[in-house]
Amino acid sequence: MRRSIGVLAAAALVTFLADPSALSAQAQQPMGFFITSVGPGDGANLGGLEGADRHCQTLAQAAGAGNRTWRAYLSTLPAGGQPGVDARDRIGDGPWYNANGQIIAANVADLHGDIQRDRNNIRKPIAVDENGDEVNGAGDQPNQHDILTGSDSRGFALLGAGDTTTCNNWTSNGAGRAMVGHHDRLGGANSSWNAVHLSRSCSQEDLIATGGNGLFYCFAAD
Repeated sequence: MRRSIGVLAAAALVTFLADPSALSAQAQQPMGFFITSVGPGDGANLGGLEGADRHCQTLAQAAGAGNRTWRAYLSTLPAGGQPGVDARDRIGDGPWYNANGQIIAANVADLHGDIQRDRNNIRKPIAVDENGDEVNGAGDQPNQHDILTGSDSRGFALLGAGDTTTCNNWTSNGAGRAMVGHHDRLGGANSSWNAVHLSRSCSQEDLIATGGNGLFYCFAAD
């Protein structure tokens, strides 16, 4: 038995020395986070949370990760007799990895810096789309670093009316505004990934004009 184990270990070492990426590829963690490579194309009208979740699921399915339950990182406010929702409460417990196997955050507390700030790995080289590709940021043409969240830096819905922070709970493609973060941590009054400034409006044209494209974060909740 010991001889067999020794032979297997030696074989693994030879494999690693010949191709170090071979073993790391075998151990790569499944994707649990991505930025949408494209938005629905109708401004901040995502079809509400249901439509946004469906968009996450569709993109994940096309990337080979449709076996997980995907949720959009978006907050909503109470409306129509329905309670509001905090983005941090709908994305599972973590840990989450990107499409390239790199850690994003170990848990909800680290993601939002509840105990220690900047415990997550959301920044341009790591916060990639579902295909593992970088999303344009400041300095790129076009800049697309505005990511829809409707949330404060801790992942909670902002105080105020839905039309001023969540584009009417993600159903407006015209009037209204929404909070956005910057996935590249550049520009704006702070370096937050989820709460930097309000959009100019909810239209596709205005989202593009200020450095966005109707993109949002998706997390695997299971």
